[in-house]
Amino acid sequence: MSARRATLLAAGLVSLACSEVSLQAASPELPLWKHRPSGSLGVVYSRSMVDELSRSGEPYEVGQPELDVAGRRLFVGSSDGGLYALRAATGGTLWRFQTLSFVQSAPLYDPAQDVVYFGSNDGALYKVAARDGALLWRFMTNAEVSQRPVLSGGVLFAVNANDTVLALDARTGKLLWSQHRTPAYGMEIAAHSGVLVWLGRVYVGFSDGTAIAYDAHTGEERWPAVDLTTEAEDASLGDLPPFLDADATPVALELESGPAVAVGSYAGGLVALDAETGQQVWSNPAVQGLTSLTLWQEPARPATSDQPAQPASRTLIAATGTSGLWGLDPESGEVRWQRRLPGSGVTAPTALQGALLLGASQLGLFLVSPRDGGVIDGLHTGDGVSMRPVSYGQRAFVVTNHGKLLSLSVQGPR
Repeated sequence: MSARRATLLAAGLVSLACSEVSLQAASPELPLWKHRPSGSLGVVYSRSMVDELSRSGEPYEVGQPELDVAGRRLFVGSSDGGLYALRAATGGTLWRFQTLSFVQSAPLYDPAQDVVYFGSNDGALYKVAARDGALLWRFMTNAEVSQRPVLSGGVLFAVNANDTVLALDARTGKLLWSQHRTPAYGMEIAAHSGVLVWLGRVYVGFSDGTAIAYDAHTGEERWPAVDLTTEAEDASLGDLPPFLDADATPVALELESGPAVAVGSYAGGLVALDAETGQQVWSNPAVQGLTSLTLWQEPARPATSDQPAQPASRTLIAATGTSGLWGLDPESGEVRWQRRLPGSGVTAPTALQGALLLGASQLGLFLVSPRDGGVIDGLHTGDGVSMRPVSYGQRAFVVTNHGKLLSLSVQGPR
């Protein structure tokens, strides 16, 4: 990790259905257990995963696991510099691939080739065989890679902590194009944006508080850098905020006015930009400390014998390092709800049985309602959780900050 990066880590992890489960209809407007007693989260098993002798840096486990549902495997990086392939049913290790620094990147599994792509803080991007972890290629980017790469049309897109965007031939690892933006001067949050590949473009946020769109095929700039911190600078009478970082990976929005991209910075709040021109559609500077964005979507549901018909619902979820979790209207950016967790940054959430599962860096795991952010249930892990959750069916997995893998069952309360 570069010396100029501040140590502020907040992310989370959860995972996969590793056995046959019966799925019940769930709704964000009324999760099955929203108004019932707690007890929805249960631990199926736990095991220590991280090699303490190989751990480097502070004991934070960040990134996000990747799931191979058909193969019932879980791929997850760790602070001991390894990428692990685990049996989802038991947590047993299938193989471990060692890098030269800790792995904060969320891996990307490609079932078509049965391979895993991931980045490491040693500055490299890797492609390994999912069967046994054999190295297929390694590409040195010269700075930490701590966001999941994106695979589209045979091209692997990634960005590193030195604000360099890369497009590689996924088969060979050959560089197709790259774009670099000079990083911001001074301290930065210990993270960086990932890439959104959409509509033939690559959308990225940078450490100087700007966002840019590039042509996915050529790397040419499609709209110039958009400053996301203007309103924050105006509010501080022209002084630069301490952290400009636009670390939240952009999110695609299909608005009534047309395609847009939600982006934001740590100091400047949240902004929606026209996907074609980069012009501002709306902004909400109140969302301070932004670290990640997630679009929650629930399809319309017909009436049943015990529930009325429900219209389709969408909420833009903003996770922050300072101001908690926010739910916003994606059409206008207006705040629907905000929830703070004492002393913690919160991870991006994962959708699970009509609710949202997320980690808190100083507390543990929380299951919350996407309707109002209300807490349904929680688990205090002792070490906190800084890795983004991932889920499937009623099963979830999480790695705590000191390297303990938890397999969770999420059901109605007992």
